[in-house]
Amino acid sequence: MSDDLFDNTPTSSGDYDASSIEVLEGLEPVRRRPGMYIGGTDDRALHHLVAEVLDNSMDEAVAGHANRIEIRLDEGNKVTISDNGRGIPVAEHPKYPGKSTLEVILTTLHSGGKFSGKAYATSGGLHGVGVSVVNALSSDTRVEVARDKQLYAQEFAKGHPTGGLQELGPTPNRRGTTVSFVPDTEIFGDRSFSPKRLFKLARSKAYLFAGVEIRWKCAPSLASEDVPEEAVFKFPGGLADHLAEQIGGRECVTAQPFAGSQDFAQQDGVEQGRVEWAIAWPLFSDGSTSWYCNTVPTPDGGTHEQGLRAALTKGLRAFGELTGVKKSKDISADDVMTGAEIMLSVFIRDPQFQSQTKDRLTSPEAAKLVENAVRDHFDHFLTDNMDRGKALLGQVMERMDERLRRKQEREVKRKTATNAKKLRLPGKLTDCSGEGDGETELFIVEGDSAGGSAKQARDRKTQAILPIRGKILNVASATADKIRANSEIADLSLAMGCGTRKDCDPENLRYDRIIIMTDADVDGAHIATLLMTFFFQEMPEIVRNGHLYLAQPPLYRLTAGKESRYARDDAHRKELEETVFKGKKVEVGRFKGLGEMNPGQLRETTMNPETRSLIRITLPQEFEQRAAVKELVDQLMGRNPEHRFNFIQNNAGEFDREMIDA
Repeated sequence: MSDDLFDNTPTSSGDYDASSIEVLEGLEPVRRRPGMYIGGTDDRALHHLVAEVLDNSMDEAVAGHANRIEIRLDEGNKVTISDNGRGIPVAEHPKYPGKSTLEVILTTLHSGGKFSGKAYATSGGLHGVGVSVVNALSSDTRVEVARDKQLYAQEFAKGHPTGGLQELGPTPNRRGTTVSFVPDTEIFGDRSFSPKRLFKLARSKAYLFAGVEIRWKCAPSLASEDVPEEAVFKFPGGLADHLAEQIGGRECVTAQPFAGSQDFAQQDGVEQGRVEWAIAWPLFSDGSTSWYCNTVPTPDGGTHEQGLRAALTKGLRAFGELTGVKKSKDISADDVMTGAEIMLSVFIRDPQFQSQTKDRLTSPEAAKLVENAVRDHFDHFLTDNMDRGKALLGQVMERMDERLRRKQEREVKRKTATNAKKLRLPGKLTDCSGEGDGETELFIVEGDSAGGSAKQARDRKTQAILPIRGKILNVASATADKIRANSEIADLSLAMGCGTRKDCDPENLRYDRIIIMTDADVDGAHIATLLMTFFFQEMPEIVRNGHLYLAQPPLYRLTAGKESRYARDDAHRKELEETVFKGKKVEVGRFKGLGEMNPGQLRETTMNPETRSLIRITLPQEFEQRAAVKELVDQLMGRNPEHRFNFIQNNAGEFDREMIDA
């Protein structure tokens, strides 16, 4: 074999070799990368620590071994959670001679009693990382176990035991586990637990299992009008009680909510869990959704949500067919669920979640289990009282008719817009086809360079692009003749298709959203201000009806190793450097403009509805308020520079004070 195939260049000591491979032991991976285990180090992640410990106590209650849980918040950011369950085992662990099972559970990832299914049929904790992660991210942790009429305790710091298991003597009238911890400021900074948030968490958990009593306590200095020093929660009606409290005095389509519970059918003699639900349809207010799996909130829904959607949709379609309403076959799940107050809680074996924070349930079997369990009950709910069923069907049909009407209007707009003989469009406009089911959007971008990137990044079916040249005319200080003669204004008006001023008709607007997308710098802000002034003066109803938005492109890209994040501005950059990239060497790239972003970056950060963030521009509803807004716009954007000077003179002090306070 030829030596030419080998590179015999001497290597330096800094090259990648065996010594470069770092092995993290124990709980060190958690402290190095907390985001992998609790989703970050922000307020949400901080409160997730409490949820992890509380879920263990709830699992004891659901398994029938505990009926009382206490949550206590003390000064010094200390939380204590105790239950009267079986207590964590304290005997020596067979795999770790010399260590108690308690110490193994608190200091070893993927250790726990929920893998085999012998100790828990259903549980919220699955991966054996919950309490060990809390221990790793806490500066002080103390666990007390009352088991077999004896009391034991052990203390930890930052994931490591500070001493061995202590035997504290007999305790004949006590049983269960007590966990106290203080989050580590090295991980979470100066963030503190919110008493109101924890109080709400305690209350919501009590609704999820009718057989448990949850006691709340907090230090007097932390109590408030909304958060008492002590409270006891026990709700025999479960979710039905929760729904009744949520609805209050609001009038609903049906006098009685659709509520109930059902065990899932057994498979091979093994129980598969159960489902509980409570649903109401308020008449004159918006609703909300609450999804749970094994008492763990899943705010992003998941497969159990899909099962409920299918059961309700198929049930109403069948009821419509039964009562001779042929159009009911067009009912969609959104028609049924939009505006409803929905609470769904499932208990299943070995659930699968999208991440350790369990925001979304992904267990495929959950969809069919929930659909089969709920569907029969919903059919009875509709047919046992035909007037009730017809009232709900009528409400849903109204929503369906409105949805279909809007869809038809969008299709008519698109057909009209794409017919060049009937409608003249500006040459610079890259229009969308409008063939998709999503709402259509027009992005107004600054310059051809940004326009080119936006055209490559867009969804061709729903997103149109209109580049403008620099700063458009300031309509607040221009004459009517000058406005009509301006080519950029003419292009904007043609693209909108709805007319201006007194002839402005929002029904003729060719797009569902108008999105101003300019560079994240001073010039971009100025252009955005000029465009907002144009819409406020020339098309106020477009703004009033909520069609106008501001995109939020990033100003920086921060990279450390393989991890990259985008920052909107200097403040957001500082926040990321102090949290996500704390203690890391960060490479910072600054985008001078949208044209410098490649299409993939622009799509991910600014244009993709799944990942972007928009700001909706609105107007006050009352005429007096609108008049005040118009007067302010005239002052700041109008012809008279003295008005701007006076405004700055009169308000500069307030802005200085706000900056000092910030």
